[in-house]
Amino acid sequence: MGWFTKKQAPAASVEQPKQDIWTQCPACKAHVSKEEWDKTFKVCPRCNFHERITARERVDLLIDPKTFTELYPKIKPSDPLGFVDGKGRYADKIEEARQKTGMNESVLTGYGRMNRIKVALAVMDFRFLGGSLAGSTGEKILLTSTYALKHRLPYIIVSASGGARMHEGIISLMQMAKTCAGIARLQEANIPFISILTDPTTGGVSASFAMVGDIHIAEPGALIGFAGRRVIEETIKQKLPDDFQKAEYLLDHGFIDLIVRRDQMKNTIASLLKYYRR
Repeated sequence: MGWFTKKQAPAASVEQPKQDIWTQCPACKAHVSKEEWDKTFKVCPRCNFHERITARERVDLLIDPKTFTELYPKIKPSDPLGFVDGKGRYADKIEEARQKTGMNESVLTGYGRMNRIKVALAVMDFRFLGGSLAGSTGEKILLTSTYALKHRLPYIIVSASGGARMHEGIISLMQMAKTCAGIARLQEANIPFISILTDPTTGGVSASFAMVGDIHIAEPGALIGFAGRRVIEETIKQKLPDDFQKAEYLLDHGFIDLIVRRDQMKNTIASLLKYYRR
């Protein structure tokens, strides 16, 4: 048989693993390399959109490497009402959130160093039931404020929340007063409390500890408010400005002190704390 008629066995196909090296900005739809996306802590280099990040990512952003110690990691939500709605049991939702986030609650608390300045820190994680304020969330925030008071450490809270966790009824709502009481004790002792407002900071969180800071700093474009836009418009029978409840609108109207890019947040807070230490 001639060589030109001889059948050749097909080469074994080797399936190459797909490597997705791009991500798309949710705001401007620009394609950004994942390497650049991670390097900038999920800030779009084209339009400056700040994507939500996890509590652990936030700690890595703000705290010096290998200096963070977690406080009260074993505090977990309770289910005082045995709450069940059309989407299932509250207890099951808690377990699902734990599996999703690796956290026991919607807030991560601890202490560490920020440009060598020792601070107490509470960071909310929106992935855990919308960063909602539950009994154990408030307990962790209060205990960390007590730790800050005892050791005279500046206290920083990074808020990212849809508001009170209504699955726990009045126990959730009372955390608004409880956390504010802890902050008030710090202020009486002249210990600085800096509130960082990220997207979103709404409901019972915006109506309590998030807005009683000595200094309020927001990330660009963060949604900050109490009731939703539609509810307000229906109540006052008026059309609200397009940028209503955005960080920039609140800065223009005197509700917050600064808007700071994510990559500048650590150095900005450290500079403010040096002022307090004078």
